[in-house]
Formats: sequence, C-alpha cells, structure tokens
Amino acid sequence: METLIAAEDLSVAYGGARVLQDVSLRIAPGEIVTIVGPNGSGKSTLVRALIGLTRPDGGKVMRAPGLRLGYVPQKLALDASLPLSVRRFLSLPRRVSDAAAEAALARTGVAGLSGRQIAGLSGGQLQRVMLARALLDRPQLLILDEPTTGLDQPATAAFYRLIEEVRGETGCSVLMVSHDLHVVMSASDRVICLNGHVCCEGTPRVISAAPEYRALFGLGTGGALALYRHAHDHGHEHDHGHGHDPAHPHEAHPVPLVPIAGGQGLSSQGSGAKGSGGQGSSAQASGGSVAGGKAGRAAAPEQGARCAECGGRHAV
Repeated sequence: METLIAAEDLSVAYGGARVLQDVSLRIAPGEIVTIVGPNGSGKSTLVRALIGLTRPDGGKVMRAPGLRLGYVPQKLALDASLPLSVRRFLSLPRRVSDAAAEAALARTGVAGLSGRQIAGLSGGQLQRVMLARALLDRPQLLILDEPTTGLDQPATAAFYRLIEEVRGETGCSVLMVSHDLHVVMSASDRVICLNGHVCCEGTPRVISAAPEYRALFGLGTGGALALYRHAHDHGHEHDHGHGHDPAHPHEAHPVPLVPIAGGQGLSSQGSGAKGSGGQGSSAQASGGSVAGGKAGRAAAPEQGARCAECGGRHAV
C-alpha cells in the first residue's frame, strides 16, 4: 500500500525528559487518521517531528517524493499590534493571486475577510483562515494540531464537517490531533492512542473497545472529554494484561522509504504558520496497519487493536 508519510521508531527528548519513545506510524492516501492522548503525551511533538520542526533523537521520518503538506497549527502566536491583513497572510511565504486567495477563503466559509486584520478575527474565523492558507497548495496530506482549541461546540462541529468535505472533494489525507472524542469516533478512519508511545491503534470501532483506550478515556466516550482523566500511566517494561496469545504471529511492516534528514522543515509546499525547506523521499509502502477507510479503500479485517510495544493484535 502506498504511503505518504511514515515514522519508524521515532524518539524525542526535551532536556533529558523522554517525550516520545519508539513511535511508528504511516499515513496512506485518502484516509483520516486522528491522534488522541492526554496532556503531555507527545501529540504535538509527534506532529512537529513529522513536519520537520522538531529534530528526533532516534528513529526516522520518511515522506513520499514531492509530498505537498498543509499544516494548521494549534494556535498562531502573533503580536496583536502587528498590522497583518488576511490577504497578506495568505501570501506568506509565497504570493498567491487574488482569485486563488478569495477562492480558498470562500471554500472555508470566510469569504470577504481579505481586508480584515488577523489580530481582529474570532477564534473560529482564524482557524478557517489558517485552513484556507493550508489548502492553497492543494496538499496531499493535511495536518491539523488540535485545530478546534478554544472553539465552542457548534463551531467545532462545523469545522470538522468542513474537514470531511475537503477530504471528500480533494482526496487528501488528513492527520489530526484532537481531544474531541465524539468527533474522533465519527469522523476518523483510524485512531492512534498516544501516551509517549503508541498504546493502541485501529479503526474507531475496534479502538473504542480496546482495553488501552478505555484505560485512557474511560468507558463513556460519547462526547465526554474524558481525555484529561488519564489513568493509563504505564511504562514499557511491564505486562499490559492484554491477554495476548503468544502463538499469535506478529506482523512485520518494512518501511521501504528513504529517511529525511532530521530537523528539516517544511518546504514552501507545506502551508503552515512556520516552516522551511525540506526534501521528500521515495514512497512505496508494504504492509502497514491501515485499517478501515471511507474513500473507496478496501477495509482490513478488524482483528483487534494493535499494540506498538509487542506488535501484535489483541482481542477486544
């Protein structure tokens, strides 16, 4: 199966404190993948490592050659006194035509804001403007880091509906970090539970029944933001109690992609708040744990959640 971007045994530490340990994932064309986890679980660090804004201490990140990335950060740090119009913002770092700018704003539901100052926008308007900017380069992969932080429930629901529409129209893949569990379960093809390492991953139906997911978020996930009631503080050495059958064969997942040099930023193809030049790499994938899919992809058998620590699937 083709892969757009992949991480293999990715590890990151800040000041001697390990934030990510041996994280592996891959994103296939056309799928929506959501990363969930408690505060401090390394979600944003993982995203920054994938796009080249954070240099990993171990492992590697691989991208398809010429991969076009669109990035919507969790927040945009701007001086409120900085005179920056929406139209000028859309032309950073590369100028786009007025017609393209207006079309992108119209597509994200904020037509007519070109002359407004970025600092004067509401939270919902700013997120849609940042999404418009990310879409200008027709990304193959759209990366969203908790894009609805600070938005009320109606605005959050409307934003995620927009993301699904964009995926349906353009066929782009979407990788998003979210704490909106009800949205995750209704809008994602695949969910990755992160807590410094990948606790489990699979389709929403499989993950919602996985012991690792329930330990993280509790039994009720119908819109309740149980994410911050973290009760899954396990290390990497002890038995999880997954009930794994030792005879169950672990699947091998080679990553035949060429690694990107650590710490490279996004090229001008990546439309985000920040980023600098980066190179793509070769992109033929074999194996992988992509399960489910909405954009006409064949669904893999939902055997159970995958544990990244032992590599196997466990009954749920």
